[in-house]
Amino acid sequence: MSESRDGVIRVAWHGADRFDVRIRRHTVRTDQPADAGGSDTGPTPAELFVGSVAAGVACCAEHYLRQRQLPAGVGVTARYSLGVCPGRIDRIELSVDAPGLPAGLRASLLSVLEHCAVRTTLRVPPLVTFEVRQAAPGTAVPAAHGPYGGPRPGPAGSSGHQE
Repeated sequence: MSESRDGVIRVAWHGADRFDVRIRRHTVRTDQPADAGGSDTGPTPAELFVGSVAAGVACCAEHYLRQRQLPAGVGVTARYSLGVCPGRIDRIELSVDAPGLPAGLRASLLSVLEHCAVRTTLRVPPLVTFEVRQAAPGTAVPAAHGPYGGPRPGPAGSSGHQE
């Protein structure tokens, strides 16, 4: 029986900038590098995103080779840059190494890679919606920081800054 193509992914906080991403029966840790205040226990979410694009292209290329009974062994190198205003990944360059690919099939493979599901998602972005729910009473973890963009709270009754 085949597995559904729709799915649910859960992300759970594990302190500081560490999160565990649960995908089916797999868990991937994300974190920030030490020089950005994290513990560097896993890739950043941006790195995981770029890795997903590269892995999708690699899987698509390998499938192409297998269908044509060509030698396996695709490798993909992804180089990316981060932009600001707005903060985002503004460039991804993928180099696909397909050692057994005859030169005459290079254009055909490139055409197939342009239609990779992950790559197509970048061209035709999905609808992304948000729902913010409140934690059940007693389950919230106290913040170790002040509100984003505001002063750190001080003792009870204080405004958080000295006069």
